[in-house]
Amino acid sequence: MISRLFLRALTLGALLLTSTAALGAPCGTAPFETWLEDFKKEAASKGISASAIQAGLTGVTLDKSVLARDQSQKVFSQSFEEFSGRMVPPRLTRGSNMLKQYGSVLGRIEQAYGVPGEVLVAIWGLETDFGVNIGKFPTLRALATLAYDCRRTDMFKAELMDALRIVERGDIAPQEMRGAWAGEIGQTQFMPSSYIKFAVDFDGNGRRDLLRSPPDVLASTANFLANHGWQRGKDWEPGGANFAAIKEWNKSEVYAKTIGYFATQLSRAP
Repeated sequence: MISRLFLRALTLGALLLTSTAALGAPCGTAPFETWLEDFKKEAASKGISASAIQAGLTGVTLDKSVLARDQSQKVFSQSFEEFSGRMVPPRLTRGSNMLKQYGSVLGRIEQAYGVPGEVLVAIWGLETDFGVNIGKFPTLRALATLAYDCRRTDMFKAELMDALRIVERGDIAPQEMRGAWAGEIGQTQFMPSSYIKFAVDFDGNGRRDLLRSPPDVLASTANFLANHGWQRGKDWEPGGANFAAIKEWNKSEVYAKTIGYFATQLSRAP
């Protein structure tokens, strides 16, 4: 997960400053509490239920540690050899065990979405050490803080709206919604917008639970890749038909190559 946050500089940090939305308090000018009250009105105007808004945003305060992390991002500069050499070997044995443990589920996921288990387990391991390190930042507070800040307010306001929609449809309770400082949620670190679009209820319990359900996590990750051009049965290494889909997961060339390399190593594991 820590690696993903460094890499976010390549995506979030490269975005241009956004304009303030027409509805709601201007970013960063009014007190945070005033801005939040106006945001609640805007969320209601977009059809989000009063109960979800109340549950998700009551008592939310500005998190200065999130602003500090956002403003101190550094461009990711490790080479593929450095990054893959640090990230893959310590995770190979556990990754191989996860392939076996979830073999039946991964087989059904590949049948449904065309994405092999090795790729999904590689992403899982690189993002959060197979669900061990999903992050401790309250997601709604982090997103509200970043939406209030003027650097990328429109982007994070949209993500905050989608986080409230996750609450509204009952996938995760607000108090359980914790993750990385930039709003990523779950064992493979979905932004709320991707959660809304691609999360699936693969274990059939009526919720799309990317915090606790490995079947939901792995199938949702496969659904993301399938919706970004994954071709069944094709190669995933650089130059292969599916490398572009992996780069849609993370636009860093080094990170994407490391996913492919890790997946290949897992496919060769005994």
